[in-house]
Amino acid sequence: MNIAIIGTGSMASGLAKQFALAGHRVLLGSRHPAQASLPASTPSTVAVLAIPQALQSAEVVFLAVPFAAVGDVIQAADPWDGKIVVDITNPLTPDFMELTHGFTTSAGEEIAGLIPGARVVKAFNTVFAQVLDQGPDFGSERVSVFYAGDDESANQCIADLIASTGFKPVYAGGLKNARYLEPLAALTIQLAYVLGHGTQIAPAFLERPSASS
Repeated sequence: MNIAIIGTGSMASGLAKQFALAGHRVLLGSRHPAQASLPASTPSTVAVLAIPQALQSAEVVFLAVPFAAVGDVIQAADPWDGKIVVDITNPLTPDFMELTHGFTTSAGEEIAGLIPGARVVKAFNTVFAQVLDQGPDFGSERVSVFYAGDDESANQCIADLIASTGFKPVYAGGLKNARYLEPLAALTIQLAYVLGHGTQIAPAFLERPSASS
């Protein structure tokens, strides 16, 4: 699959690493590609281009920039019609300690409103960059990646993409449920940075098999 990831920070490079290792073609989009510096662990097949060029052949586009920067990125990469766009953002205050959206809307819904022709799926917002860098295995468990969206075919595409990397896809309902996934990310941030658990943690979805299965 051809994947474009907008951004060159730790989340972008972590996603790029996992998708490239899974055999996907990955391009990172940047406003200043010549200045981009990626970790040494990034596969050599990952390239950095200007945002419009990175999106040209992309089947799926990941928004791996701060939520506050999404509006500018969207304007730099028009048109978006028909594209599957994955929102990994969390609408956090500058100190990362509180959410700026919730209850009546979410970052995912706000982004969908900015690009009405795109099929927006919320995913990966509860996974730390440090977890992405190390991979999906936590002992005998795989890291859960929750995804939520309103388009069935886009949801299936993202579920398959998540599974291809070894992470565990967990369907979380329609895009409206980003209102729940974003607070879950905020709780994970509190556990990591305030309560001292560090960044090698991730929320998990565990389901006990029924007696009949």
